[in-house]
This record gives sequence, C-alpha cells and structure tokens, in this order.
Amino acid sequence: MSSLSDRLTRGAASSPSQVEHARRLVADWQLLADLSFADLTLWVPLDTGAWWCVAQVRPLTAPTSQPEDLVGAEAEGPTADPFVVAHREGRPVTEGEPDWSSGTPRRREIIPVRHNGVVVAVLARDTNLAVTRSPSTLELTYLDIAADLCLMVSAGTFPPQQPQDAELSPRVGDGLVRLDATGRASYASPNALSAYRRMGVTGDLVGADLAELTRSTASDRVAGEAVAAGIMAAVAGRFPEPMDVEGPTATMRVRALPLQAPGAEEGALVLVRDVTDVRSRDRALLTKDATIREIHHRVKNNLQTVAALLRLQARRMTEPAARAALEESVRRVASIAVVHDTLAGSREDVVVVDDVLDQVLPMLGDLTSIGPAARTRRVGQVGELPAAAATPLVMAVTELLQNAAEHAFRGWEPGTIELIAERDGDDLVVRVRDDGQGLPEGFDPDESEGLGLQIVRTLVTSELGGSLAMGTPPGRTSGTEVVLTLPGAGRHRR
Repeated sequence: MSSLSDRLTRGAASSPSQVEHARRLVADWQLLADLSFADLTLWVPLDTGAWWCVAQVRPLTAPTSQPEDLVGAEAEGPTADPFVVAHREGRPVTEGEPDWSSGTPRRREIIPVRHNGVVVAVLARDTNLAVTRSPSTLELTYLDIAADLCLMVSAGTFPPQQPQDAELSPRVGDGLVRLDATGRASYASPNALSAYRRMGVTGDLVGADLAELTRSTASDRVAGEAVAAGIMAAVAGRFPEPMDVEGPTATMRVRALPLQAPGAEEGALVLVRDVTDVRSRDRALLTKDATIREIHHRVKNNLQTVAALLRLQARRMTEPAARAALEESVRRVASIAVVHDTLAGSREDVVVVDDVLDQVLPMLGDLTSIGPAARTRRVGQVGELPAAAATPLVMAVTELLQNAAEHAFRGWEPGTIELIAERDGDDLVVRVRDDGQGLPEGFDPDESEGLGLQIVRTLVTSELGGSLAMGTPPGRTSGTEVVLTLPGAGRHRR
C-alpha cells in the first residue's frame, strides 16, 4: 500500500501545501472521530470521475459503523453524488435516509476539506444508528463541539498548522472542558474534574476562569503563566502548543483549541491529561542516563590515569622487552578509554565504532616502537555496536593493527595496512590486511604463543562469539590478512 502522501497526490490535493494540510487533518482527526462518535473517511476525486478513499479512522468512544477497511476503495454513481455536491458547493451535505446496505444502520455526512479557499478533499462522517438511547449531557457536548470542528474543517481553519505529538497529546476521554467566549468553563467532563482534583482544585470547574484556575495550580509561576496564556490564546482564536503544568502532587498536560465555527458561539476546547506517571518515568530515565554517562566518564578518566602511570613506568625501564610490554599495556588501556569516552558523550548504550577507530589509529603510530611506520587506511564502515561488543572488537582490531605495524615490514620498505569492514548478510566481517612479508614458514595461528594473538583469539571467540582466520590475501603472493567474522553484528547499522 502506498503512503498517504502518494495517495493524496492522485486526487485534487496535488500541491505540496494541500497534501500537507490533508496530512495534518489525518494526524489530528482521532479527536474529531471521538467527539462525533463516528467513523471518518477521507476521499479525493480521481480523473476518471470516481472518488478514492485515502484514509480512515474509527472512534474510540462508540461502536464502529465501518468494520471493513475502506482505504483504497472507490465510489462512483449515486454513492458519490454527495461527494460531488460537497466538493462543488463547498458546504456540508447530510444524507437523508440511513444506509442499511451493510446490515448496520448508519447516517453519513459529507464535509468539504478546505485549504486556502480551495476544497481539496471531502470528509465522510458515518454515525452508527444501531445504538439508540437518550444522549447524556457529556455526549451532547461532544456532538456540539464536533459540529463546530466540522464547520472549521469546512472553512479551512482546522486542523492547526503545527503538528501534534499524538502519543502524549490529551485525548477526548482523558478530560474535556468547554469554554465560552470569555474563557469561563461552560462544561467539564468527569475525567477533567478528576484531573484538576489531582492538581489540588477542590471546587467545581463550571463557571470558573479556567486560565486563572490552571495558573493557580502550577508550582512554577512561569509555567503557570505560560499555560494560562495558551488557554486565553485559544479563546482568542489561536492554536497554542500543548504544555505541561506541574502541581504539588500531579502533572497535567493541557491542550487548548479554538472553537471559531462560522455562525456558532465562539469559545475554546481544552483537553487535559494526567501525565504524572509519564513525567516521573521520564525524570527517572534522565537521571539514569546521566548517571550512566557519568560512570563512563569516570571510568575513562581512571583508565587514562592508569595509562599515564604505565607510561611513566615504561620510561624508567632500562630493559627493552619490559619497556615494550608496558607500552603495549598503555595502548590497550588507552583504546578501552576511548570507547568509554564515546559512551560518556552518547545518550544510548551504543558506540559508533568507526569514530572510535579513527581516534585509535593515530595512537598506533605514537606507540609503535618496533618496525618502520606504515600507512594505515580504513575502508568501509563498521557502524554502531552495543558497548558490550564494541570494546572487545576495538581491542582486537587494535592488537591486529599493532602486530601488523611491528612485524609485517621488518627488513621491508614501509607499506600499507588496511582495515576493511564488510557485511555478509547479518554477519560483520572485519579484515586487517597488509602488503608486508607475510607469515613465517609453517606458522600456525592456533599454536602461536604470542600474547597479542592470544588476546585477539580470546576476545573474538569468547567475548564476541566470532571466528578468526589468518592467511595470505586472495590474489597475492605476499602479505597477511586476518579475518574476523562476527555473526549477527552486521544487523547494527548507523
């Protein structure tokens, strides 16, 4: 199935601004469906004369009248006649008799969707008539507000220009307050009353100046003033951003919408949602994230201190072998410190391994005391890996690069060392390749007692669950290539 934007461009909503307007309507129309107790479908005209359904939403407050999926369906003939009238005349059209074709009686209203004076689509509102009972005051208020919003859709003043955060934005069922033209509450749903009770409000909301009442509940004066200003902006006909107001014992999300339907009483709609638990979890996550990053920072500092102490000790050593061993330890500790330094600046427990390697590679030239300096080149990208995999991989690659720099070019002219990252399906393949003298005659990597190779083998097989292979690069008669294969690591991408 194509995207909503692709479907919209097949019809009248062909310009970018018209497509964006229709997309904003679809992003915010759950509110309209819930207030209407009705299913909504969006239709655009095709060049063939038929009408095409591009989007659909069902209400959360009532049984659906459209259990089947209509997206992609076409309507023509008598079924499409109300669409044509609403589109041509730019006014809502209500069908007289209920539709019994699906076994569920439903009444349809067609609402033109206007943008910058042009009708770009039509909105079909299908109400399930099977549930017959006397509507409550809450339901009558919902329907009255829905009628105003439908008129605003027809006039082109709804939806708002700024996109909404659907996950945190208050819903109709969370709490609803209807304001008159002066900003006083004319109706408050039971859930809205409960939300304000948690904020410390003891009296009734009806008749209260909601902006002033909400401001007085805020623990932070600046935040309270901002929320109050937003509510009054909605009364004045503007669309303010949703905001949080935090009281002594609770936090409430407030979204205010103007009700400025042509020919109807002006006012505003205020939706509220208790987000105390959500914000508490957010704060806990932020605290945990900051703590983890601080731990990585301190570990990095401690490792750098250890490296500095080892470096000082190495300078005092007169035995070349002992000095070389200490310098290798400095390099290993420093490479781990780089990983923790990267984690200290990241908000996720993942490492961009290529960034770490770009910091480690210059260190090799500084620390290599044996053999001529070789040119080091990185090809391809490792991408992101979890910290638990990034640390042993960086250490293994550093050991291999160090070994190549020290042993590949003894008695040879300085050459090139390549670090190559590839993906083989879900596997990550890392190659360290040089154009040096190659492996000694009869060399068996599994039997080697070299400390560096033993470290690499342990890291790759035990820590990473991968495999290690050594040999001459394909198509060459000299040089060495070490291949690390890490199953499943290729799924992590930048």
